[in-house]
Amino acid sequence: MKTYSFENLLVWQKSRILTKEIYKITSTFPKEELFGMTSQMRRCSISIPSNLAECSSRRTNKDKARFTEIAFGSGLELLNQLIIALDLDYIKENQYLEIRTKLQEVTFLLDALQKAQLKQE
Repeated sequence: MKTYSFENLLVWQKSRILTKEIYKITSTFPKEELFGMTSQMRRCSISIPSNLAECSSRRTNKDKARFTEIAFGSGLELLNQLIIALDLDYIKENQYLEIRTKLQEVTFLLDALQKAQLKQE
């Protein structure tokens, strides 16, 4: 079976794990949030590895950097939603800190990847 280049990216691997964590944690959210915060957080989290996968199909580094930038934006959107979930008592402080740490690592790697992509232009 062929392995695509994005599958070897550490940031893609870590964002995939983060997505799984978001799905787990949002499964405990109130049912009335199913089409609100639950759906939005899941879409944000899955947008990160999805944009990295799409990024790998682009020919120019400038194009690749754009998809990496979109993934980074989804990460920040997810951070905002995590903060609000904490404010609404949908998650506990320890859950928030654990996921925020993982998200911080992903966004750090995304930033480094985008800088490298732009440098190669």
